[in-house]
Amino acid sequence: MGNIPGQKTEEELWQRYRKTKDPAIREAFIKQYAPLVKYVAGKVAMGMPHNVEFDDLVGFGVFGLIDAIDKYDPEKNVKFKTYAVTRIHGAIFDELRQIDWVPRSVRQKTREIEAVISALEAQFGRTASDQEIAKAMGMDETEYLKTIQKISGTSILSLNDVWFSGDENDKVSIGDSIESPSSLNPDVIVEKDEMRRVIVKFINELPDKEKKILVLYYYEDLTLKDIGRVLEVTESRVSQLHTKAIMHLRSKLTNVRKGIV
Repeated sequence: MGNIPGQKTEEELWQRYRKTKDPAIREAFIKQYAPLVKYVAGKVAMGMPHNVEFDDLVGFGVFGLIDAIDKYDPEKNVKFKTYAVTRIHGAIFDELRQIDWVPRSVRQKTREIEAVISALEAQFGRTASDQEIAKAMGMDETEYLKTIQKISGTSILSLNDVWFSGDENDKVSIGDSIESPSSLNPDVIVEKDEMRRVIVKFINELPDKEKKILVLYYYEDLTLKDIGRVLEVTESRVSQLHTKAIMHLRSKLTNVRKGIV
């Protein structure tokens, strides 16, 4: 980043950019963090259908990087890389949703399963088992797990999905609330901290393997293939367990919003 005259450190560049919005500094940041976009796009690409092009994901992610550069506040106690990853993920998922590549039947089945999980867990006050969910869906357990596998290969189920929405400027993803709560509007930090506490509590209530997958994927930044090696299961099994974990988590959060939990 030495092409910016008179600036020696990245911290100084951030301070200058916050004040001036100098396009030369912005361009330098984009070039510096371009590999981060490719890395995030590569993780998202895992398990995506072949009609989703890697280069398209990178293009979508660049919008997230630019958004992160424009909105990043170095005074907040969050590293830019951590903040940017969340924004890049979000931008990619936003674009994928807009192009609407997920079959309608898959989206419908996902909503049905999440509704059943939500109802069962509100009734039981605990995480519902595969057997209980399958029975409520009118399936046997094998059929239910096959359905989850199909969903995991075609549907976007992520901690980066927006799950809380007050007014238009107060939207937050699960990933935002876990990784960088201090980047949020100060007026709602207390509320978001409570959301973070609830999310962490629910993650800890998940079955051990599902909990490990979330930690390894979202915190340790491993790919699904790497996680499979760690847990000694196939990549497709990791994808299935990841999908189950997110569906359970989103169902619990739905119950929180409804005041059931």
